[in-house]
Amino acid sequence: MGYLELYFSGLLIVIFAMTFLWIVSLFIKNASIVDPFWGFGFVIAGVFFFYKTDGLEIRKLIVLTLLIIWGLRLSIYLGWRNLGIGEDFRYQQFRKDFGEKRYWWISFFQVFLLQGVLLWLISAPLLSAQFYSGGSELNFFDYAAIIIWIIGFSFEAGGDFQLAKFKSDPKNKGKVLNTGFWKYTRHPNYFGDAAVWWAFGLFSVATGSYLPLLSSLLMTLLIVKVSGVSLLEKSLKNTKPQYKDYVEKTPSFFPWFPKK
Repeated sequence: MGYLELYFSGLLIVIFAMTFLWIVSLFIKNASIVDPFWGFGFVIAGVFFFYKTDGLEIRKLIVLTLLIIWGLRLSIYLGWRNLGIGEDFRYQQFRKDFGEKRYWWISFFQVFLLQGVLLWLISAPLLSAQFYSGGSELNFFDYAAIIIWIIGFSFEAGGDFQLAKFKSDPKNKGKVLNTGFWKYTRHPNYFGDAAVWWAFGLFSVATGSYLPLLSSLLMTLLIVKVSGVSLLEKSLKNTKPQYKDYVEKTPSFFPWFPKK
């Protein structure tokens, strides 16, 4: 099976999965179930690419292992975080904007299909790193990718853990977390997520395939400009008075020492 045939087969699998989730969301009237699937969806794509490409090269095994660790951790965390809190405010707003009579079918395109297509576009490095591996030995880009992945995963998983622990204490309600990873960046989890995907992009570069770096760039732009940093910043500035001081002292995205 050729590269493009494999890549577009991945799209069909993702669309099928998203369609199934959409149908479930109609029964439970909660589109938020799409969020925990984000990480697991990449795992599905990565496993499919792994089994459909030849060989058991070390690079393929490393990429798949790191992907499974990242994807399952993210999906489990998002699923746990969303338990019992109802539908996310973004999807509730969509329901109000379009009305219940139209939202049921609009949600398929605006929420599920859109996220599915984005997931598929971003998954390109997972295919390239495995399709073009061809028995080649690990090189500088592979080792750099592993280091960047470890850094990124530490920031993402560590940041999520610290935030969950902080929020679990009622005394911290209305306060701003500014310790641990959160001392060096206002969004350690988002920075870590982006770093992980630049790592997967470097695994692709290690095989001589550079175009999938655009997928890493797309993930970063989505995190910084669309669904992550910018959206959260607006909400926090309006709900937490202490956040203004935190913004003045702490880097927004890339970790660095806070201002005194």
